[in-house]
Amino acid sequence: MGHPMFEYDAVLANEVFDYCRDRLSMDPVPLDYGSLHAMPPGDMKGFIRPEGHDADEILEFFKNDLAPAVVSIDSPGFLAFIPNAPTKNSLLFDMVVACSGLNGTSWLESSGVVMAENLALEYLAELAGMPEGSGGAFVSGGSLGNLSSLTVGRDVGRTKRPNLLPHEVRYAISSDAHSSIGKALHVLGIEPLIVTTDDHRFTRASLEDAMANDPNPDSVIGVVATSGTTNAGIVDDLEGLGSYAREHDLWYHVDGAYGGAALFSPTERHLFAGLRHADSFIVDPHKWLFGPLDCCALIYRNPTIARKVLAQQAGYLDILHSSDDDHYEWNPSDFAIHLSRRARGLPFWFSLVTNGTAAYESAVQSAVDLAHRTEKKIDELDYVEMVRPISLTIVLFRRKGWTSEHYTEWSHQLLRDQIAFVTPTKWEGETVGRLAFLHPNTTDELVDQILESMAD
Repeated sequence: MGHPMFEYDAVLANEVFDYCRDRLSMDPVPLDYGSLHAMPPGDMKGFIRPEGHDADEILEFFKNDLAPAVVSIDSPGFLAFIPNAPTKNSLLFDMVVACSGLNGTSWLESSGVVMAENLALEYLAELAGMPEGSGGAFVSGGSLGNLSSLTVGRDVGRTKRPNLLPHEVRYAISSDAHSSIGKALHVLGIEPLIVTTDDHRFTRASLEDAMANDPNPDSVIGVVATSGTTNAGIVDDLEGLGSYAREHDLWYHVDGAYGGAALFSPTERHLFAGLRHADSFIVDPHKWLFGPLDCCALIYRNPTIARKVLAQQAGYLDILHSSDDDHYEWNPSDFAIHLSRRARGLPFWFSLVTNGTAAYESAVQSAVDLAHRTEKKIDELDYVEMVRPISLTIVLFRRKGWTSEHYTEWSHQLLRDQIAFVTPTKWEGETVGRLAFLHPNTTDELVDQILESMAD
């Protein structure tokens, strides 16, 4: 007789599977309420106790009390921050991954996982124009992907600047770079050269100007570009910045956590031609590539360099690096600041393989097209106006005459009415409206309803 915690409970399994079936069959997925429906913390006291609780009772508590207190990020009405729209196939395969207890740490333990994930990474690298042999690993999100790649670039840069103290090397970054870039540099203990942009787009000209006016330009060892800023969807001058980095032997990292998925868009992919210069690049399948949380594709131009910097060494890990054949040393743990990891890339791989690249192109393009139609709707109304032209799928607009308090109350009311989850943002110091399109099933009718709610 084994330990009771590891016995199979067929009744509980069926109840969980029934919940999953019900959730997967929802069309559309309801928004639910988040903090507007949060329970008092005291109501959960006493749940953790020596004798445990009846599983059916706790499952019912989750379904009836906890789940409704979470805004569904995969709802077509979730238009705040950057949404998540996992395909049904990716969600189903995420269940397979969980039930299989798959480990995605090393080739020795999980060669099947690594082979499948690497095929997905190779396809993304090919789309980005990176050379054959590029590769990396799936990590938890863009923040870890950025931190890992900037760590590699820092160490590479230090070897090229032996005359500098370790903390004196710098990256050139845009004033509009994602907050995780600044946090990564803080963790790494190095300062950024923050480049003021021209209308929020980081260009070669702005970089050259910053370098020319900086008292210590030789301390800059890398450049960080963004292919789709989170707040406005702006794609930096990837070609100009990349060519500058190549000419000056600088590490070139491109943060495409959100916008990199537009490589699948027939109308937008030309903006990303400069990715071919990248030493490292990230894109999050859990954003606009329709995979479940949490999944970021981290790709290096030369994975061997990353392995030398990031592979963890310990007596018990020597066996992972003992083969003479490099093919059998592709350990995802060697390419990021992590060791143990779930097979987080498999749901995206399964969805991409089963749905096909044409379906991905269509789904990505649908959000771009909706953004353009929304811009046209706003231009036709007299009480709202665009703040700036759309880029990718982010729409920044203002309701004439509104204060910050108006936007906040409007946002809360939309959620209370279960119409949509839309949150305001700040643009050049002003509170404005923001719509982030991603889900292919977000409709023009919903957009009309959101805009009409601002009329009064």
